[in-house]
Amino acid sequence: MQRIDYAWRLFATALCFFLFGLGALVMTVIIFPLYFLFAGQYRTSLARKTIQTAFAMFLWLMQFTGVLKFEIRSAQRLTECSGQLILANHPTLIDVIAIIAYMPNVNCIVKQELWNNPFVGMVVRSANYIRNSDSESLIDQCEQALQAGNNLIIFPEGTRSRPGEPLKFKRGTAHILLKSKAMLTPVIIQCWPSTLTKGEKWYKIPRTKANLLVEVQPAISITEVMMAAERDADGYSARQLTKKLEDYFVSQIAVGR
Repeated sequence: MQRIDYAWRLFATALCFFLFGLGALVMTVIIFPLYFLFAGQYRTSLARKTIQTAFAMFLWLMQFTGVLKFEIRSAQRLTECSGQLILANHPTLIDVIAIIAYMPNVNCIVKQELWNNPFVGMVVRSANYIRNSDSESLIDQCEQALQAGNNLIIFPEGTRSRPGEPLKFKRGTAHILLKSKAMLTPVIIQCWPSTLTKGEKWYKIPRTKANLLVEVQPAISITEVMMAAERDADGYSARQLTKKLEDYFVSQIAVGR
């Protein structure tokens, strides 16, 4: 029975990612080009709602076929927030899918390669996501998006974490927080046994079904994160804030285990 279960989950994983790629191709070739007939803001909202729906369907498909068990706690905090920075740790390939599936209007930072990708380039351009090609204006673009009422997803690690290794956040997130003064909603993501981690092929599935848990924490301010940290003449430093964010996520992940 274990071999049959493993074989089925391997097949189901391949099927899910095949359909994901096929769906991206259909949206790029047929659906999203039509969105450019509409004005800018309406096109952006329509594109983001379409992406949310597609991600929700993919997440449902992975659960329905038995690839993984998914649970999200306090999802209403994602659906109700506005102009907030959504910060999440990044243990798996599908973390952004699990978050966007619950957010109809959310922005995120995408790599330049995705912007030019023939399969998803049209999708991310239609959604008016922020590309990371121009590091000098990136923080300003993020601040403008937040001030316009957009929620913004950021993975402070900058890439997927490796199992067993400590979290290591980059300072870019702290610079965005310090400049925008936006509220932040921490999202704690855990997956056991680990799967779809950095450097791991999609077909390297675990021996048992993976459990993906997403816990949405209450929104907090920079002051609440820093608490007793000392301020310098210009306020909190990016280094201090980055360390405090790391400590917060490490403590929350430990609580959830």
